[in-house]
Amino acid sequence: RDGTVTGVQTCALPIFHVVECAGLVMGSPTRFGNMDASLKYFIDNTASEWMSAACVGKPFGLFTSTSSLHGGQESTLLSMALPLIHHGMIYVGIPWTEEALSTTTTGGTPYGASHVSWSREHELSGDETDLARALGQRVAEIAAKLAG
Repeated sequence: RDGTVTGVQTCALPIFHVVECAGLVMGSPTRFGNMDASLKYFIDNTASEWMSAACVGKPFGLFTSTSSLHGGQESTLLSMALPLIHHGMIYVGIPWTEEALSTTTTGGTPYGASHVSWSREHELSGDETDLARALGQRVAEIAAKLAG
């Protein structure tokens, strides 16, 4: 793949990295409550991996960013989850036992990690950082358990 789709930069990650990984944490900025078009294009080109069941049983977690608090974080995370579930992958979210999920005033959902930029450059809040790390840790632990 040449990295472009009608002038749009596509995902730079070769599909074999997804096939070879023990677990996946994938992210995208929010575009009208949906994943970015370049990520959608990448996923749409994984039919042969779907047919061969190359990703079945692998855990995945998701992250996103929005410019406003109600900018579509959860719908974006779910839009990314659907094709991975079709691939037979195992969705790993953030449980309510993570204290930051109950106290955050910025990003973070049970569906995955998220960041709110407030329409300008903002660093991750403490809660956003804690939740992103917790998600990564959960995916890694589950991948290790599944690997035996």
